[in-house]
Amino acid sequence: MRLFGCLLAGLLGLAPACAAEAPAYLLVGLDGKTFFLPEGGRNGPNGRDALAIVDVSDEARPRLAHVLPLDNGLPLDNSVYGPPTNLQITPDGRLGLVASSVLMRQEGEAWYAQADDRLHVIDLLADPPRLVETIRVGRQPSGLAIARTGNVALVANREGRSVTILSITGTSVRAVSTVDVGDEAAAVAIAPDGRRAFVAKNKAAKVGVLALDGTQASYDPTLDLPVGPGIYGLEVTPDGRLALTANTGPEPSDGHADSVSVIRADAPRPVVIDHLGIGDTPETLAISPDGRHAAVAVVRGSSAPASGPGYTPTGTMTLLTIDPSGLVRPTGQSEAGAVTQGIAFSPSGAHVYIGNYVDRTIGVYRIEGDAVHDTGFRLSLPGQPASMRGRAGQ
Repeated sequence: MRLFGCLLAGLLGLAPACAAEAPAYLLVGLDGKTFFLPEGGRNGPNGRDALAIVDVSDEARPRLAHVLPLDNGLPLDNSVYGPPTNLQITPDGRLGLVASSVLMRQEGEAWYAQADDRLHVIDLLADPPRLVETIRVGRQPSGLAIARTGNVALVANREGRSVTILSITGTSVRAVSTVDVGDEAAAVAIAPDGRRAFVAKNKAAKVGVLALDGTQASYDPTLDLPVGPGIYGLEVTPDGRLALTANTGPEPSDGHADSVSVIRADAPRPVVIDHLGIGDTPETLAISPDGRHAAVAVVRGSSAPASGPGYTPTGTMTLLTIDPSGLVRPTGQSEAGAVTQGIAFSPSGAHVYIGNYVDRTIGVYRIEGDAVHDTGFRLSLPGQPASMRGRAGQ
C-alpha cells in the first residue's frame, strides 16, 4: 500500500510529500567472506553476504528493520573490499544501490578476491524491501555517489580505472556511459550543484576532477589533486565549498599516523589547502547534514595481525569541526570497536553511527557542541558491517 500511495502521489505531483514519508533507513553491507583474525586476514567462500536495513527513526537507538540475504536463492553480494561507501540511498528514500566489488575464487585451500562488475538495485518502499534487479557496471565497482536530484549516480570502478554514470528513473537504473580516469578509482563524490565530481584515485594518491552535464562526464587529468595514499573516504560539504579525503596510507595498519586532506572544491581550479594528521588508517568519513562537522572512522591497528608492531585491539571515531572560514580541525575523539568501517550521521546530525566489523555491531555516538560522546548503545548485527550509508544529500 505504501508503494501504491507513492506512485499515486507522483502522478498527482506530490512526490516531495511521499519522499518525506519514506523510512529513515541506513544501508549496511554485511560481508561474510573476508575475516580479520589475530593471525591476519583470511578470505572464505562466497554466498554469505547480506544487506542490513537499519531504521534510525529513533536516532539514539537504531533498530534492525530488515535483512536481505536472499533473492531467488542467491546472496546479495557485497564486500569489505568495497570500500565503505559502496552503497547509498536515493534522496527520496525510494531506492538503495549496492555495489558488489569482488567475489572469491578458490586456489587449493586458499580464497582470493577477483573483480565483480555488478550493482544491486533495492526497492526500499516495497513491503518488505526487495531486490529489483542487478545490473552490470565496470570492473570492481567500489564507492558510489547519488546526485541530490536523485536521477544520476556515479560508480568508481577500481580495476576498471573508470567511473560509470548511471541514470535513475523510478526503480529503473541504467548504465549510460563510462569515463576513463587513468588510475584505480575507489570512491567518488558529487558536488551539491551536480556540475562537478571528485574521484579517489586510491593507489595514485590523487583526487581526479570530473565535469558533469546530466549523464555526461569528462575528465581533465591536469586537474588531479595530490593528497595521500590509500584514499577510500571522499565527501563534499553541503555548501560545495570543501571536499575531504580520508587517506589510509599503507595496508594493513602500520602504527604510523595518516591524514585527512582538505580541498577547496568550488574554485575554478580545485586545490588542496590542508592536510590533517588523524591517526593510523582513517578508513572513511562522513559530513553532517549542516556541514558543521565531519566524522572519521579510524581503524588504528585493529586490522593488523596481533603480532605486528602496529596492532591495537580497537579503533576510534574522530570528530572534525569545519569552521565557516574553511578551517578544519579535530575537536573530539572516542573509542570504537575492532576494524571500524562505515560511518554515517543521523538525519538530524545529532548522532554518529560507526560500523565495527569484527565486533558485528554499530556504535552510537552523540554530538554535543564540537565534542563527541559514546552513548554506550550497540546494535548487534547478523554479520560483519563492511559499509554503511543513508540518503544522498542528507
